[in-house]
Amino acid sequence: MQLQHIPLDQLDVSAFNMRHAKRPPDVADILPSVRARGILQPLLVRPNGEPDHYEIVAGRRRYFAARAVAEERGEIEPLPCAVMEPGDDAGALEASLIENVARLDADEMSQYETFVRLTREGKSVAEIAETFGITEIMVKRRLALGNLLPRIRAAYRKDEIDAETVRHLTLASKARQKDWLALFDDPEQYAPRGYQLKQWLFGGQSIPTGVALFPVEDYPGQIVADLFGEDAYFADTDLFWQKQNEAIAAKRDTLLAAGWGEVVVLEPGQGFRSWEHEKTPKKKGGKVYIAVSHRGEVEVHEGWLSRKEARRAARQAAGTAGEGEAPAVPRPEVTKAMQTYLDLHRHAAVRLALVAHPGAAFRLLVAHAVASSGHWQVKPEPQAAPTEAIAESIATSPAQQAFATERREALTLLGRSEDHHTVAQPGYDAYLTAAVFARLLTLCDEDVLRIAAFVMAETMEAGSAVVEAVGNHLNVDAGQHWQPDDAFFDLIRDKAVINAMLAEVADKAVADGNVAAKAKTQKKIIRDCLDGSNGRAKVEGWRPGWMAFPVRACTETGSLKTAEEWARVRCLFNAE
Repeated sequence: MQLQHIPLDQLDVSAFNMRHAKRPPDVADILPSVRARGILQPLLVRPNGEPDHYEIVAGRRRYFAARAVAEERGEIEPLPCAVMEPGDDAGALEASLIENVARLDADEMSQYETFVRLTREGKSVAEIAETFGITEIMVKRRLALGNLLPRIRAAYRKDEIDAETVRHLTLASKARQKDWLALFDDPEQYAPRGYQLKQWLFGGQSIPTGVALFPVEDYPGQIVADLFGEDAYFADTDLFWQKQNEAIAAKRDTLLAAGWGEVVVLEPGQGFRSWEHEKTPKKKGGKVYIAVSHRGEVEVHEGWLSRKEARRAARQAAGTAGEGEAPAVPRPEVTKAMQTYLDLHRHAAVRLALVAHPGAAFRLLVAHAVASSGHWQVKPEPQAAPTEAIAESIATSPAQQAFATERREALTLLGRSEDHHTVAQPGYDAYLTAAVFARLLTLCDEDVLRIAAFVMAETMEAGSAVVEAVGNHLNVDAGQHWQPDDAFFDLIRDKAVINAMLAEVADKAVADGNVAAKAKTQKKIIRDCLDGSNGRAKVEGWRPGWMAFPVRACTETGSLKTAEEWARVRCLFNAE
C-alpha cells in the first residue's frame, strides 16, 4: 500500500464498491467538515488500467462530498488516498486505515502539537505519516501551522477561521499575518478568506514601502500614496528589487563580519521551514537564513542548522560520533559533473603546453619510470565525460583540436597510420615494443624528445596533482584555449558561486543588486558582460579561479578538488 494525493478527476467509483450502482449518497452530515477541514481519512483506491487513473474501493461518500465542495468553489486540492497493490486485502487495509486515523486527535492544532513533539524526538515526516496512516503532505501541512502567529492558531482552534484560510496564512510572512489580523479584529474591515485571501497575499505586484530593508529616502524612484497617505508603494518594482537586493547583500556581509560561519540567502518565495531545522547558537556552528517573500519582505532567522547537521554536531560535541563517521567537510563549490568538466579542460590545456616543452616532458617520463615498479604499463587518459554536453565541449575545444594535430605528427614520426586514435598503446606486446624501439633508433634526438613529450601528455591523468604541478611550473594560461561555454554555465549550481562570479565579471554593486535573484538571471548577466550584449560593456579575457594556475576557489568557504591537489604538491615547487 502506498499513500499519495490524487486529483479528483483521476478518481472513479469502482464497480466492486457495494454501493456503486446506487444513486449519489446523501453527504449532508459530512459536508460541513469537508468544507472546513478537507478530507482527513484517506480513500482506498487501486489502479483501473488507465494511466494515472484509479477506482475507489472504499470512501465513496468522502469522494462525493469532495465533488460537492469542488462544484461550490470551482476547485479542490487532490485527495489523500491509499493505493492498493496486487495481493492487498481491501477489508484489512480499510480496517487498518480506520484504526490508524482513529489514533489521531481530530483537532488539527492538537495534531500539530503531536507532530512537533514527535519531530523533536527524532521522527521524520515519513515515519509520522506511516504511524497514523496519512500522507506526508498532510503531516507537512500540520507542521506548517507552526509558521502562524499564536493569535491565528488560537482563532483556528476555536473554529473562527476555516482550514483553507489558515493554509494560505501559513505561506505568509509574520508581517503579512499581522496585517491580516488587524483586518480580522476590526469589525468595520473585511478580512479576506479562502481564495480571496490567496489573491490578497499573492495576486498583486504592488510593493508597500514598509517592506524595504533600505531607508526609503534612498529610493530614487517614484513612491505612490493613496488619497489619505496611509499606505505608500514603490512605483518601479525593478528599482525596488535592486535596492532591496543591495540591502540584503549588506545584511549578509554584516552577519558574516559578526562571526556567523554561513549566511544562506533563500530565493524569493522559498520560505524558511523551521520544523526542518533546530535552533543552534553561533558558537556551535549555527547558520543564518535570510528568507525573501515575493512581496519583498525579508525575514532573518539566526542560529539554525538542519536536523541532520544539528545531530551530527551534537554527536561530535559529546564525543559519540559513530564509528567511521566522516567529519563535517566544507560545502563543495562544484558538482561532480562540473569537477569532471574542469578536470578535462585543465588537462587539455596542460598537456598541450607539455608538448611544447619536451625537456620537462622527458623528465616527467623518467619520473614515471622511477616511481613505478614491476611491469610498467602505460595507457592513454580516457577523458571519460559523464554527459554528451561535456564530451562535446571537450571535443570542440581549441586545445583538444591542436592536440589532435600533434598526435598526427607523432604518428607520422613513428611510421604509423593516422587511423590510430592514440600513440601510447595499452597492454604489453613485445613485438610492438621492438618495432617502436627500432623506429626510434632511426630518429634524431629532437624527434624522440617530441614523441616522448607527446606520450607523456597523452598518458597524464586528468584531475591529478600532476596536472596542477605541470600547469603551475609552465605557467599555463588556460584562457588561451578555453572560453566559458553553454556546458560550463549549465553545470554551475551554487548560487553563492554564481554571485561571486558576477562580482568578478561586472562588479560587487551589480552582484549585490542581484543577490536574491534567480541563478538563471545572474548567469544571464554574466554572459551579457562576456558577450558585450544587452548594453553591458564587454569583458575580455575573464576566466574563473577554477581554471587558473595556481587554482583558487570562487568563494571563501567553498572547497575545490583541484585546489586540494595543488596544496598537496606546492611545497615541492617552493610556491608562495
